[in-house]
Amino acid sequence: MSSGPPRWNGWSADGDAPALAAHVAEMLASRIGEGRPSRDAELKDVVARVGEGRLPAHPLVDGGAEERVRHACGQSFPDWVALRSGRLGAVPDGVARPTDGGAVRDLLTYAASVGARIIPYGGGTSVVGGVTPSDDGAVPTLTVDLRGLAGLRRLGASSGLATFGAGTVGPAIESALRERGWTLGHHPQSFERSTLGGWVATRSAGQRSLGFGRIEDLFAGGTLEAPAGTIELPAHPASAAGPDLRHLVLGSEGRLGILTETTVRAVPLPQSESMTALFLPSWEVALTFARDLVQARIPLTMVRVLSPMETEVSLALAGSAGRSGLVTRYLDFRNMKDGRCLMILWFAGRRRVISSAQREVSDLARSRRALGVGGAVAYAWRRNRYRSAALRDTLWAAGYGLDTIETATDWARLPALQAAIEGGIAEAASAAGERALTFGHVSHPYPTGGNLYTTVVFRLSGDPDETLGRWRAMKAAASAAIVEHSATISHQHGVGRDHAAALPSEKGPLGMQLLSDVARRLDPDGLMNPGALLDDG
Repeated sequence: MSSGPPRWNGWSADGDAPALAAHVAEMLASRIGEGRPSRDAELKDVVARVGEGRLPAHPLVDGGAEERVRHACGQSFPDWVALRSGRLGAVPDGVARPTDGGAVRDLLTYAASVGARIIPYGGGTSVVGGVTPSDDGAVPTLTVDLRGLAGLRRLGASSGLATFGAGTVGPAIESALRERGWTLGHHPQSFERSTLGGWVATRSAGQRSLGFGRIEDLFAGGTLEAPAGTIELPAHPASAAGPDLRHLVLGSEGRLGILTETTVRAVPLPQSESMTALFLPSWEVALTFARDLVQARIPLTMVRVLSPMETEVSLALAGSAGRSGLVTRYLDFRNMKDGRCLMILWFAGRRRVISSAQREVSDLARSRRALGVGGAVAYAWRRNRYRSAALRDTLWAAGYGLDTIETATDWARLPALQAAIEGGIAEAASAAGERALTFGHVSHPYPTGGNLYTTVVFRLSGDPDETLGRWRAMKAAASAAIVEHSATISHQHGVGRDHAAALPSEKGPLGMQLLSDVARRLDPDGLMNPGALLDDG
């Protein structure tokens, strides 16, 4: 867990980012060149340049400049460039912190009366521009910070239906459930800071969704406060009463209204858990093995397989000393060097079920020439799971940018899609006279296909506009490859503003018209988060 609140212009708490090891710095320099660190803008200087807000006084609205700056961006790469350089295109004109649904209703009425746009804000962890105000400056913007809508409201002792305030963050959800013998099991990488309402609004996937389900499987109902009125979504076990309105709210990214209460399906805490790590001789073999595991319906809660390059990077980040060094030497001794892929497996449930599942995995692993290395590597990954996001801060300080592109497709198309994404990024970097380091993994396999999560590391420029231009070129190339290969533009991060232009290729003209019609019905004046999802800001 992080040691404190995040810095105003990054992810990690101040002073909490990991150090960049010398051998990792050398690897980056050899592959993409020496980093070019630049001086970050100071918060006090940015705050001093912020003008007065344009919103009339309201008891729930804070118009202070620093509060507005701290809510001006999320965690997307353009957000980082804006924050680190101090060049904020726009800041909200006020920030409200409601503590109940009535206050949210009051704020919607207030915003309508003054013609203000509304941006729902959970943990501020969007990596696709989902909480960034439009910089056209045409009308004032009110950011509604929902973390005051927090806490467990109700828990069904027999059903496991748990109702929380939609602003409850991940650790608080698990703490409240676990002390009562339950768990939700939803752990995205932003788990420490993201909120339940944010998970629903972005159609989130957690690291253990294979066993516990994605958020659409866990979201049972709740309350949506929309400008046009209130929608209650009852938590039936199942229903055939027409289209399921929950699926309009899932992935709606604040365009339809604000979730104030959310009911989810908790499950009893598993009797036992176990993790293990394997190495496979090639990416092709590793993908086939992951596919076989999920198609066999072996009761695993997580299957995560790293490409050869990500395996190499992960071993480098782990260092050459201690247990990691022993693993590397063992793999070399067993002649598993070039192309090796790390796979991490997580089991949970009754002990006898886990034992049976482990035997099935072992049987399949032998036919794939997999080498088991025990649980130490897997548990090390688990310990550092949330801290790895802070690597963005570390690399930025060393003069490098890091971003991720994620998608999903069927098993047959996945290798070609990966080659197209990484090739497009390389070409875009080369056109700017630069190189990029790309690597990927599949963390969410399904019987029909898997996600592809690509990380790109590249050098920053001394000019923020040039840095942003490099990112835009690489992002456009990756998005074009995704569209060309008929993959989804987002598997787990949502659409936000960064992906909105690509959404029509996936939904089609009539589908986009339908989404717009629904948004107009619930938000007739177009106040809710324009520019996110529908590319109309």
